[in-house]
Amino acid sequence: MNKHSIASFFLAFAIFCAISIDSQAQKDKDYQPTDIAIDLPKPYKSVDHGSYKGLKATNFYLLMRDSVKIAMDLYLPKNLEAGAKLPTLVHQTRYWRSPDLRWPFSMFTNGLIGPMGEAITEIVESGYAVVNIDSRGSGASFGDRKYPWSEEEYNDLAEIVDWIIQQEWSNQNVGTVGVSYSGTTAEFALVNQHPNIKCGLILYSLFDVYEDIAFPGGIYHEFFVENWGKFNNRLDKNELPRKSFVARLLVKGVRRVNGPKKVRTFKDAIREHEANIQVSESSDGIVYKDDVPANKAVASSAVFSPSSYITEINNSRAAVYLYSGWLDGNYQRASIRKFLNYDNPQNKLLIGPWEHSGRYNCSPNNPGKSGFDHVGEFLKFFDYHLKGVDNGLYNEPKVHYFTMAENKWKSSEKWPVDAQIKTLYFGDNHTLNSDKPATEEALFDHYKVDTTAGTGDDSRWKSVIGMLKTGAVYPDREEQNKKNIVYDSAPLESNLEVTGHPIITLYINSTATDGNFHAYLEDVDEAGNVHLITEGLLRGLHRKLSDEKPPYKIVAPYRSYLSKDGMPLIPGEVAELVFDLIPTSYQFKKGHKIRISLAGADKDHFGNAIDEEPEWKVYRNALYPSKIELPVVGE
Repeated sequence: MNKHSIASFFLAFAIFCAISIDSQAQKDKDYQPTDIAIDLPKPYKSVDHGSYKGLKATNFYLLMRDSVKIAMDLYLPKNLEAGAKLPTLVHQTRYWRSPDLRWPFSMFTNGLIGPMGEAITEIVESGYAVVNIDSRGSGASFGDRKYPWSEEEYNDLAEIVDWIIQQEWSNQNVGTVGVSYSGTTAEFALVNQHPNIKCGLILYSLFDVYEDIAFPGGIYHEFFVENWGKFNNRLDKNELPRKSFVARLLVKGVRRVNGPKKVRTFKDAIREHEANIQVSESSDGIVYKDDVPANKAVASSAVFSPSSYITEINNSRAAVYLYSGWLDGNYQRASIRKFLNYDNPQNKLLIGPWEHSGRYNCSPNNPGKSGFDHVGEFLKFFDYHLKGVDNGLYNEPKVHYFTMAENKWKSSEKWPVDAQIKTLYFGDNHTLNSDKPATEEALFDHYKVDTTAGTGDDSRWKSVIGMLKTGAVYPDREEQNKKNIVYDSAPLESNLEVTGHPIITLYINSTATDGNFHAYLEDVDEAGNVHLITEGLLRGLHRKLSDEKPPYKIVAPYRSYLSKDGMPLIPGEVAELVFDLIPTSYQFKKGHKIRISLAGADKDHFGNAIDEEPEWKVYRNALYPSKIELPVVGE
């Protein structure tokens, strides 16, 4: 057997293994996606689509101002003509810029594998240069990391842009792009206000570190923080982050940079990563937003939250495209807040029926692989801002959003969209009713918190760490609701669209001074099947609403999460808890019921604020009318 036959065998074997372990791929075999854009956002092919065939890849170190060497890959169209000028996209990541593939797989690819590799290939073949970068202290780059998105990290990108615009192939126009961590890196690049950065594509990423990911509602997001820390620690040691036979078969680690003493240089870079401080350490001891972590690596999470740099980002004058999914953890709310606070009139917002990457369409009556042309939408934005192509981008409304269950794209010039508030009050026999309770009699329902309650593995929160492998989210709500207290509406007489930010008000008397409060908005069909649409959460200690002006524009009740506003619950007294649910766009069908499900724990994702199972009285009378306020469109 010659080496090409051996290579073919191993490649076929790897593909077989990958397919064998992906049961969802089998389920999706005959699936027809409904998230394909037909009208708006208008489908698009780049003006230079297919103008180039193939890529030329090089890698090298670039020396920074403090002598730290940053590893970079440069992708240019193959056979680029002399004198041709291209715009450049920069992507800076702490998750390995590209893998080092084992032989024989390395014979068949330049390392651009998977959806990201396909995207880069299409972008480069549409007439772009792409620079892919290992953030300092990660991948094959030198340096260390004391906290995420440090000033040193985004200053590196300014130097890299300086290098780009000096190259003979550069047309002087640069766009930043990134997903999740690298999306925030792309956003922080604008803080430098570099004149050659014209735009940023900010995908599936946070705005306020405390509220959006580490402590949503003030509750410790234990699953994410602990696992993300371990994930990064392994990457920084040049180890694969998860056990996978196929991955070990294909990948040795991060791609090393070519050059003299290649192996020794790489080992030196990895050795410098030993000084990295993991995010789990930085979260130790945090309750309030202004708490200093035990390791004192940073004053607070505000230092590395884009929400602290609104003025600088606005002063960059770069246009941003904010891009998320309704099941993208809490990041669709983050994208909305950016849209409200970043003031460039050419900014855009798009939210689809997706998880944390746009791979899956999570609309409940048609879950499966996404069919949306993400790369086409990216190129529409970049062609306009970096090539000067008048492609109709701004003939479209600024906001595009997908209404789940109706399975329809919609557009608006603003967010939130126009809506009427439909209020449903908690009532007798665990009902939701349009009429406010009339009696002042102390009516309430008893609930003993069950700390085994959870939301399972196929959740919005698992998606933000890349562990969601299906569009069929929250499959076991009927069983989980047995551990919660629920309230149902009567069957709907017509379809009902909820688009925006639901607000829940709970009046609760708890036997504890603190605790977790989780509220779920659910859809119950005629057969009793339950689908979780969205959720909200709040730690009791953070219940106080602030009288101060929010530091940035929001669409929600405002609480500061600062230590000065801490307000423990008082056993025996009724507490008012008002908080928003994660925004959504969803159509309840005629005959379905609206359900509110309450729990005092989500064991699968969030740490418990207290080590006990308190008892609640959930009030539902005229003095204490627990309720849900739904933004209803078209009623």
